[in-house]
Amino acid sequence: MGIETISSRRNRFILRLRRLGTEPAFRREEREYLCDGMKLLKEAVGKGAKICSVLWKERPETVEGLNCPWQYAAPAELFDYASPMKNSPGPIFTVAMERDGKEGRLGNALVLETIQDPGNVGTVLRTAKAMDIDAVILTGDCADIYSPKAVRASMGAIFRQRVIYAERDELRQLADSNGLKLYAAALSDKAEDIRGLSMKRAAVCIGSEGQGLSRELIELCDGEVIIPMAPGSESLNAAVAAAIIMWEMQR
Repeated sequence: MGIETISSRRNRFILRLRRLGTEPAFRREEREYLCDGMKLLKEAVGKGAKICSVLWKERPETVEGLNCPWQYAAPAELFDYASPMKNSPGPIFTVAMERDGKEGRLGNALVLETIQDPGNVGTVLRTAKAMDIDAVILTGDCADIYSPKAVRASMGAIFRQRVIYAERDELRQLADSNGLKLYAAALSDKAEDIRGLSMKRAAVCIGSEGQGLSRELIELCDGEVIIPMAPGSESLNAAVAAAIIMWEMQR
């Protein structure tokens, strides 16, 4: 079957792609999200993600293992209109969302509370997969992991990393049911140097750079940990702090 070429900005498929790229509520309703680029497409196919549709820039290409009947092509100007990324070489494609990963045991986890930068959230997913962290748990008003910026920052981890959504008051039960110590990464006098603790079978919570963790979440934890820094240093970027903590969890 040939691939249809689209030429109008009013085409329903083009309008749908734009909504998937810009509207979190529409993504959740449709259970689909937008991805960009040949490298990510090959990664998605290789990891068995369900590819729902593809839009090629000017002309289609062959991708081994791609089994998607809904493929289209568009001239460069129209493709750029549909894509959330500037100067993308294409393609853009949509992927079915995974189910929440609450089922199954946890040997460790990283908890993000109200991390609002999608680039940071995507980077944490990428690092968590590299560090073999069982799950990234999102609580509070975190950025959408399915936003184009978060997806791109994850560098394919979006297709592989287990993610759990949990309300704050669920975290204690989730930790206890899996036999995990729950720690808060915090700048406080009570916080212990992370290098001196055993972080095996732990879930460590990280808050936003501006506000840190909420007092309510800290009070749920078994203890507080700190990454030692040179005197006078500001707090670390959330994704950087998460990377250091996950390294310690696997050290």
